[in-house]
Amino acid sequence: MQELLSQLLTPFQIGMLGFPLVLLLIGLRIPLGAAMFGVGLLGTYLLSGNMRMMDSQLKTFAYGTFSNYSLSIIPLFLLMSEFAARGGMSAALFKAAQAWLGHRRGGLAMAAIGASAGFGAVCGSSLATASSMGRVALPELERAGYSGALATGALAAGGTLGILIPPSVVLVVYAILAEENIEKLFTAAFIPGLLAMLGYMITISIYARIAPQSAGVGVRLAYRERLRSLQAVWPVVLIFALVIGGIYTGAFSPTAAAAVGVAGTAIVALCNRALGLAALRNSLLGTAKTSGMIFFIILAAGVFNSFLSSAQVPQTLAAYFLEAQVSPWSILIGMLLLYLVLGTVMDSLAMIFLTVPIFVPIVTQLDFGIPPAEVGIWFGILVLMAAEIGLITPPVGLNLFVINALSKKVSIAETYKGALPFVLSDIIRITLLVAFPSITLGLVRMFY
Repeated sequence: MQELLSQLLTPFQIGMLGFPLVLLLIGLRIPLGAAMFGVGLLGTYLLSGNMRMMDSQLKTFAYGTFSNYSLSIIPLFLLMSEFAARGGMSAALFKAAQAWLGHRRGGLAMAAIGASAGFGAVCGSSLATASSMGRVALPELERAGYSGALATGALAAGGTLGILIPPSVVLVVYAILAEENIEKLFTAAFIPGLLAMLGYMITISIYARIAPQSAGVGVRLAYRERLRSLQAVWPVVLIFALVIGGIYTGAFSPTAAAAVGVAGTAIVALCNRALGLAALRNSLLGTAKTSGMIFFIILAAGVFNSFLSSAQVPQTLAAYFLEAQVSPWSILIGMLLLYLVLGTVMDSLAMIFLTVPIFVPIVTQLDFGIPPAEVGIWFGILVLMAAEIGLITPPVGLNLFVINALSKKVSIAETYKGALPFVLSDIIRITLLVAFPSITLGLVRMFY
């Protein structure tokens, strides 16, 4: 079979066949890691014609991958998310935001968005942010008379701020795959993350004006009570300042900062009596399971990308686009449109693992009128935004299912309907970031 294929197909063609094969296996419910690992090994065998290269990969890839010190940041940020979710931080943030915004029409939903952004500052996971804020805010939104569509749509969109506001596990994974600086990526994500929060609040305001019956109005609190509500959120501010401030001042490496964040969220959870032995055990198990899944996918991606490199796929595609005289902007827009399509059937990590090793070598060789060293950072934020859109895009937006599962009164169709205005807000934002790279790169240029 190997000889027949080598006669019929070039190595590049064999490499290109790997993509539809992986997508087919995913469609057949094969886990992403297993699909990429199996296709990578099969492709390597077809290219080499023997088992020696496969044997060598199986012997060395696992150690070579997991001995990378940078990977330790992933379980640390995941554990930080677990402790933050159990420590009552989401409830404190929501109550504070509610005190300041709840008296406006749609203000309670805006408060959920603001609280999600604050929680995202100590939680690098979108699903954890959506789940924690959903449990706290959804009952309040329902009691205030919000429609099921607006309540669940807003909370699903707010959950995406978990990966948009640094620290972000998805950005860490991108940095490892693209060999980019984690600190610069975190810096670049700040303004786009704040724009996301602002865009979602504007979307809620417009939604509430167009359909006033879908959003309630709360009681206006005195400024003394509003200021008092801020007392409970100081742990979030302190942890965020320690983690992010420590990274930017050089006091901590990103990995050490993640460890500081774990310690800080654990102390807060202990003080709130939310971290008993059972909760600690569940937190550690949850972190271990998620880390194991991500680590295996990273290993599988390494095997798959080795197969693609042996087939000269990244090099051939990059050379083709450079020689074809196609506008770099057209190529970039085509990639982002592909992310939007993939987002309807795949989760964010799957998209990043499957595409980044191919797209980054192409994008970094194109001329966008900005220094080549900045292209990878800018593209990373665009990828993050595209992945975030996938989390709330029907039919497989994971945040939609997480939030919908928390409400027994709202159908999934209503949640889909409620998420669409926020998807439009995302598309407008990513268009601005494409048109004006300085929005993303301004802080990077200022600090580095």
